[in-house]
Amino acid sequence: MSHANEKKETPISRNIDENEALIKKRLGFGTSFDVGIRTLTILDKHIQIYFVNGLCDIQYIIELLKELMDLDSRGRRTETTDVKQAITNHLTHVQVEYTDTLEDATTKMLSGLIFILIDGEDQAIAVDVRSYPGRGPEEPDTERVVRGARDGYTENIILNTALTRRRIRDENLRNEIMQVGERSKTDICISYIDGVADPKMVEILKKELEAIKIDGISMADKIVEEYLVKQGFNPFPLVRYTERPDVAANHLLEGHVLIMTDTSPSVIITPTTFFHHVQHAEEYRQAPFIGTVLRWTRFIGIIFSLLVLPFWLLLVMQPSLLPAGLDFIGPDEVNNIPIFLQIVFAELGIELLRMAAIHTPSPLATALGLVAALLIGEIAIQVGYFTPEVILYVAIGAIGMFATPSYELGVALRAARMVLIIIVAIFTAPGFIVGITLFILLLAAIKTFEKPYLWPFLPFDPPSMWHILVRASVPNVRFRPRIVHPQDPVKQKVKSE
Repeated sequence: MSHANEKKETPISRNIDENEALIKKRLGFGTSFDVGIRTLTILDKHIQIYFVNGLCDIQYIIELLKELMDLDSRGRRTETTDVKQAITNHLTHVQVEYTDTLEDATTKMLSGLIFILIDGEDQAIAVDVRSYPGRGPEEPDTERVVRGARDGYTENIILNTALTRRRIRDENLRNEIMQVGERSKTDICISYIDGVADPKMVEILKKELEAIKIDGISMADKIVEEYLVKQGFNPFPLVRYTERPDVAANHLLEGHVLIMTDTSPSVIITPTTFFHHVQHAEEYRQAPFIGTVLRWTRFIGIIFSLLVLPFWLLLVMQPSLLPAGLDFIGPDEVNNIPIFLQIVFAELGIELLRMAAIHTPSPLATALGLVAALLIGEIAIQVGYFTPEVILYVAIGAIGMFATPSYELGVALRAARMVLIIIVAIFTAPGFIVGITLFILLLAAIKTFEKPYLWPFLPFDPPSMWHILVRASVPNVRFRPRIVHPQDPVKQKVKSE
């Protein structure tokens, strides 16, 4: 049982006045302007309708009121005796249910539903008339494609599940919802395809979510992630985020499990490995050859951006490592500021610019770019604070990191690059070799939900590794990834089968 239900529950009294007094005290009627009550007399019975302004569709409520008033006028002539059943039958809505406790009723009300109390009845009737404020589906800024769908997840969990269901019309698609947070009672949905996803994985996620004991998850999916994976000081992302319904649907079909959190447009994909974070939807919107070229360009950019600065610093500190034909590499002049400090300051400058760009209004973004180009690019070199090569390689490293599809992975790789730079500055060549070795070993030691982080590279799985290196044609992909332990491993059958 969820911790939200561990409190002592108050059954609904048959005396409607007692219920009204308790509800008004709990919800702060008279203090909070957005909670309301509508009292009617239907078939000689007092009924009360409780609602929250801003979360309900008022037109629905008006239609329900019209129907109930019409029932009162017709019911007096027919001498209807079962008032509860008569009211239920005249609620013109597809989602109507009963609840037995005041806690459950008020939670539904605060979620955007309305509930109806009838004098003499010990159950409340809940009607789903919610209409959450929010934006419509738009293409995510961080996952744009040249060809493909332009819709994206929003902050509305109901709309998000519908966007996924639109792409997977499978009767086995399951969307299980629960509430997390003692005070926030945030809706969280676990989505998976029954018969494909690993049931053990689904059960683990359910238990982890039910075990969350916190007053609220205001930061939504990020707090949920920290409870699920116990990341600690590990900078590398252990789950993948996406705001694209087509990407989420594709992972569902592979056997992954999705976690959707209300108020967040990002969906958590589990389980994932390192290589899930370096693939992009654009690769699957182009021909297989072009997709492979795009993938390798991205791989090379990520590797180059991680290693170019530490390796260049090593060559500057030990010019003897350079072959005769490459002796032009390195600064021609020695500045007052050591190369290592120039790199550190330039990296901090790039990071500050990135942070400033996030908080800069769109009309001023161009001005910010001009200031960055003039101050960091030109004037800093002319004054002598930076050498041109430092600016060049720092810029190349920044471009490679920005080309990383996963924002979380890009930030983690930037941190790893800075650690490598410091190690090279202290230990030179041995530090470079040992640093890279430790980097790979640390990645290999990471596990997410008991899945190796570097699979299919470590442990090595040749067919799966081939699909990482090459964007295979869809008709040639017959099996689902083994890492998710799918119940149905065959994705598509050949004609002879």
